[in-house]
Amino acid sequence: MENVAIVKGDKLILRGLKFHGYHGVKPEERKLGQKFLVDVDAWLDLHPAGKSDCMSDTVSYTDIYRIVKEVVEGPAHNLLQSVAQLIASTTFTKHPQIFAVRVVVGNVAVPGFVDYLGVEILRYKSVDASN
Repeated sequence: MENVAIVKGDKLILRGLKFHGYHGVKPEERKLGQKFLVDVDAWLDLHPAGKSDCMSDTVSYTDIYRIVKEVVEGPAHNLLQSVAQLIASTTFTKHPQIFAVRVVVGNVAVPGFVDYLGVEILRYKSVDASN
């Protein structure tokens, strides 16, 4: 999945996270589940960590990975938009130093000649206070 978001600054990058979830509006999607592919960009100031070399001055990739895993493998949502929004809002809640997040959620279990179908959202903490 390509990055088309235009946000300046430092970011953490997570690509190609794959999980089995039960999201969708069709009964078979909720019963059998399907594979989802997720990309996340999380913008924050990485200067302190770059200078200190201390984990306490940044956000761990694994923390964001766990958020994505919990949402995708968690309770079912009808829409991928809702899945992406929950990933973004949870990321902001758990990591207040993150000021923008891009989440792409793709469904890879689609028939035909396609890599995935999905949604991409971009949220800014300062602008979208409701997350």
